[in-house]
Amino acid sequence: MPEESVRPLERGLAVLRALAAGEQVRAGDLVRATGLARSTVDRVVATLTRLGYVREHGQELHLTPRLMELGNAYLAASGLSGEVAARTARLADELDESVSLAVPDGNGVRFVTQAARRRAMSVAFRIGDLLPAERCAPGALFAAEWDEAQWAAWRARVATDPEGRAFPALPPGPASPPPDLAGRVERSRASGWALDDQLIEPGLIATAVPVRDTAGRARYALSAVSHTSRHTAQGLADLVLPRLREEAAHLESLAAAQQHADHADMTGPHAEEKSGPREQPGAAKAALGPDFLQSLARGLSVLRALGAAHGDGLPLTAIAAATGLPRATARRCLHTLELEGYAAHDGRLHRPLPRILELGYARLSRLGLPDIAEPHLRQLTGRVHQSASVTVLDGTDILYVARAATVRVMSVHIAPGTRFPAYPTAMGRVLLAGLPEQERARLLAAAPPRPLTRRTLTDPAALSRLLDRAAADGYATADEELEEGLRSVAVPIEDARGQVVAALNVAQHAGTAPLDQTVGELLPALRETAAAIEADLHTAARFNGALMPWRTYPPSFGGGARSRT
Repeated sequence: MPEESVRPLERGLAVLRALAAGEQVRAGDLVRATGLARSTVDRVVATLTRLGYVREHGQELHLTPRLMELGNAYLAASGLSGEVAARTARLADELDESVSLAVPDGNGVRFVTQAARRRAMSVAFRIGDLLPAERCAPGALFAAEWDEAQWAAWRARVATDPEGRAFPALPPGPASPPPDLAGRVERSRASGWALDDQLIEPGLIATAVPVRDTAGRARYALSAVSHTSRHTAQGLADLVLPRLREEAAHLESLAAAQQHADHADMTGPHAEEKSGPREQPGAAKAALGPDFLQSLARGLSVLRALGAAHGDGLPLTAIAAATGLPRATARRCLHTLELEGYAAHDGRLHRPLPRILELGYARLSRLGLPDIAEPHLRQLTGRVHQSASVTVLDGTDILYVARAATVRVMSVHIAPGTRFPAYPTAMGRVLLAGLPEQERARLLAAAPPRPLTRRTLTDPAALSRLLDRAAADGYATADEELEEGLRSVAVPIEDARGQVVAALNVAQHAGTAPLDQTVGELLPALRETAAAIEADLHTAARFNGALMPWRTYPPSFGGGARSRT
């Protein structure tokens, strides 16, 4: 008999799509967008909130960076290792042009890696964005392998949606006639590469080459993108084609080696153990409350487990083992994901599909450190009733990039973009303590400490010992050293490699309480908040090379004058 779909999973995916498509979404908006009853929407939202994928702020609902773990599952399964992302970034640096990798998704093209150049006019596409095949260079490469059914689906889509409203990544403006895709396909077959001469918008040009799998099919398209102010379309092709082809050949060899290793892993004696950690998504149903949709949580756990489906895919037994679900339950979830377009199977092996990235990945990949940190800062401020901030190190200064202020008769007033010298601040000490010893010494020598209050520590040797202690303790303090009456406790925020990329603090009036008491009161909450920010940051940055320490704040912050109190 035909397999039944999992209705709560279908409804949860519909709500996630509606959240990804809207701005300032409320529960009523989800009812209208999905056609679901309000009570159903409320239960779905409650479950997604409990899973950490949705956050409520007042009446508005927001997707959280943790949701990106679903898209990360697809990206991991597709073979996009850290080495692939790093090579793409290096190629962009070498060519001094934006470089991307894209995959076919139906009759569209979805970006999976993006290394953009930072210019006044730069490519605004992000990982997860979807473009119609007829309006980009990779589309001609992928369409060259379509069968008649795929061509028919493309013609039907163009006929019913000539303006491309199904592709929100397209720039706004009047629709132009669809380009001659069939003609471009024939030219790409003959030449082995494809050209985009202002198909998306005036001025934007691109050259793309295929990256083929071991069966000879176009697995990715590697593109270099520029502007007519820098090159003609043919001039760009002449410049970048040799390196694109060379890099495509290297990526093909990497993929072949990875596929061989994955096949050995999945057929070896410990194949099931290597498929992923065992989870129990519904083990505490009673404790989660009556509104928790266990079937939705189980279905999303299956989607995450597909991240281990390198190469040809995962067998049902491996997916059941990774999720802790009975095989029958895992099979129903897989069937539902296939009906929704998020998974596929070839025989007994299951794999995720790029449509998973439509579940908010493009929107969330635009987040920087300030966006990621701000909700956690609000929670911290509500917990300790003091203002909280996040800063990064910029030369010898700390630069405020996110802040949540409390409302008090006496409070610390600082805005994002404010600078202070690093050495007399708790956050500056945390950031300096996270540097290699030589770099730390260089920065301290570049701006010799000077007294800002009667308590400012200025002795280089004593300051060096203080930084060593901060590195060992995992926190730092500053007690009336930047300003009389101002006390601060700070902890580091680390990236996935364990490098300190930012600092989190709570600042308050020194008052009469001893410093040790203040540390004891604030440090647990600070560490819990830093861990929550780190978890989101690691998820968001796993395949997003643009989320780097020096790109975590708007460029306008960098020009701000140093504040002096």
